[in-house]
Amino acid sequence: MANQISLTSGMRNNLLSLQKTSNMINTTQNRLSTGKKVNSPLDNPTNYFAAQSHMQRADDLSARKDGMAEAIQMVKAADAGITAISSLIESAKGVAQAALATSNVSDRETYATTFNTLRTQIDKIAQDSGYRGTNLLNDASQVVQFGQSTGDSTLSIDGFNASTQTTGLNITSASWTADNTSITGSSTQLESAMNTLRSESSKLSANLSVVTTRQEFTSSMINELKTGADNLTLADMNEEGANMLMLQTQQNLGVTSLSMASQAAQAVMRLF
Repeated sequence: MANQISLTSGMRNNLLSLQKTSNMINTTQNRLSTGKKVNSPLDNPTNYFAAQSHMQRADDLSARKDGMAEAIQMVKAADAGITAISSLIESAKGVAQAALATSNVSDRETYATTFNTLRTQIDKIAQDSGYRGTNLLNDASQVVQFGQSTGDSTLSIDGFNASTQTTGLNITSASWTADNTSITGSSTQLESAMNTLRSESSKLSANLSVVTTRQEFTSSMINELKTGADNLTLADMNEEGANMLMLQTQQNLGVTSLSMASQAAQAVMRLF
């Protein structure tokens, strides 16, 4: 080019050295500001995409972990219902025993009314034990996802019918008279209902243990994945700080060297 300025060999070498040092300073500043030595595929494509894969898997597992947390609350809601229903059944058993202790028909009718009130409350609790639209005490079920893809590593939590209907706990309405048969029949139903609750509670407890264990495992996996991604991309801040000091020193020396090369060129002018 006609307007191109010619530089001496010494000045050009010093200029190139300064440009390289400036680029390295920019890179180091970027690492210090972001805390990462790999910020884009240009820095290190292998580490960058491996770290991205780790973080994506961690995000997927985080979503699954949220689902596990909801499943745990769902089971706890059902367990709270079972506990309340068990308490009502114990009260109903006490009412039946009191009815057996008297032969007065009027008293037995009063006890029967109390029994039926407790029976109604059992149904109410069974209806109110749902969580986010899923009621395990109303024969509903919930599939909990543990793995990254749908259908991979799941657990099905099956509920049961905790109402007093024949398809549930099978506690019929009381109509007690002087005959003890109907009262003992109610007591037998209550014992059977209590056994059913204990059995179903044990199943839910086992499912809760599985979900809780998987939740803890998932938390550990997420932590390991994020740590692995950090190991591939994070910069050593002490090293980068030392690099910055050294590069600034090199830059200052380069400017001094360029100045000295310029003075050598100016010496020629003194000949005239």
